[in-house]
Amino acid sequence: MYFLGIDLGSSSIKLSVFDADKGITVTAVTVPEFEMDITAPKFGWAEQDPNKWWEYVKNGIQSMGSKQHIDLKKIAGIGIAYQMHGLVLTDENLNPVRSSIIWCDSRAAGIGNEAYDRIGHEVCQQQILGSPGNFTASKLKWVQTNEPEIFQKAAYMMLPGDFIAARLSGKAQISTSGLSEAALWNFSKGTLATEVLQAMGLPVDMIPEIVPNFGYQATVHPDVASELGLNTDVKITYRGGDQPNNAMSLNVLKPGEIATTAGTSAVVYAVSDKDVYDKENRINTFLHVNNTESQKNNGVLLCINGSGILYQWLRKIMSVDRNSLIAYDSLNAEAAKVAAGSNGLRFYPFGNGVERIFNNKNVDSGIQNLNFNIHQSGHLIRSACEGIVFAMNYGFDVMKSVGASGEIVRAGNANLFLSPVFREIFTNTTQTTLELYNTSGSEGAARGAAYGFGYYASLDQAFDGLKCLERIEPNPILVSQYQEIYQEWKNHIKLES
Repeated sequence: MYFLGIDLGSSSIKLSVFDADKGITVTAVTVPEFEMDITAPKFGWAEQDPNKWWEYVKNGIQSMGSKQHIDLKKIAGIGIAYQMHGLVLTDENLNPVRSSIIWCDSRAAGIGNEAYDRIGHEVCQQQILGSPGNFTASKLKWVQTNEPEIFQKAAYMMLPGDFIAARLSGKAQISTSGLSEAALWNFSKGTLATEVLQAMGLPVDMIPEIVPNFGYQATVHPDVASELGLNTDVKITYRGGDQPNNAMSLNVLKPGEIATTAGTSAVVYAVSDKDVYDKENRINTFLHVNNTESQKNNGVLLCINGSGILYQWLRKIMSVDRNSLIAYDSLNAEAAKVAAGSNGLRFYPFGNGVERIFNNKNVDSGIQNLNFNIHQSGHLIRSACEGIVFAMNYGFDVMKSVGASGEIVRAGNANLFLSPVFREIFTNTTQTTLELYNTSGSEGAARGAAYGFGYYASLDQAFDGLKCLERIEPNPILVSQYQEIYQEWKNHIKLES
């Protein structure tokens, strides 16, 4: 019995087919072949076309059948992971009425801050464990205020993964954890945060049917199943934001366990059984995918916007021909030639919108201490890796202050964690043990679908076959060295007023 996992990112979409009988992934594809475009009509904006996502998902599924020779008729259930906090507005026929305002778009930060002040800081902290900030509810309010004609056309607000599920099934739905990602979940009541909607003047009828993260949600529409070569009884049985899903993919499900990833953004995600929050809103708490009424499980998340996207930028500017980009392995190899500290070169990776760890303020990005006679490409690459990890560690310190911490961090063997240099910097700067696993978000979504379908009796059983590839311990000498470099880096952070 097969299960399909879809991981909708902002750079690409990954799909995996998981054989639940054997406990292995039988095929995986990434679409499109190029990195997806993010449009920025104005400074600080970031948008993508939801219809493009859907076309790429369909192409990915069909290519697994035609090129990978996978029997798509064996797929029983589908799980969907997706980029968090994005806003998709559709009409009654589930057609988008505008481009999606995605996670790194910062236009609504001021709206969220105003709502935070108007509703009251203490009330927000008790109900939604923080500020509406730059999350989906604030983006929805921005559209209502600035694009009233478009807002009037909208019947439903959804997150990106909900849109893909709606295209598959013909039903508009949103999950409980998705509502928490949108700043629309009341943690004290365990219900939709209608108080936030009312305070922001937003209509409650735009919220679609609320479904749990696991279990039967909808059946793929017969016309879609026929087009894609699927059975007509394929069910959608799991959905979750990319970071909660990444944690689940690494079997990070219990309080005290921690996951990390460094893709387009860099994230550290800790599971807690408490409704924790930071009064300065530098980190955020969401419902973890396995939260239930009987077992509270929240995800405490720190996010650095400019990480993998910084590495993409370096790759592009170091490639003479944009049609023949330098391999990431080559960048990693150049960084490995340079000693810790990058010979004094410092990189501040804050060039992709407002940063949560600085309470949604703009932060100066750039390079410090550059010397044309000393520094070469390897110094630039290594200092970028150091800057990304230092920014993650800055947020990690905030997580520790609210009790969300641990000594072991799990990561997939992917993206920046493919780099031995990056792994060394991370382990010794954060002073944690790093465990690497050969898994992916799309495989995790497929395992989640198998559990939601009922194939596995528990999530623990769904991840029985997950094995640790490598365990990297901190080196006391390097810990001391990186702490000194980190403190120097930290002292030069500049916030814009």
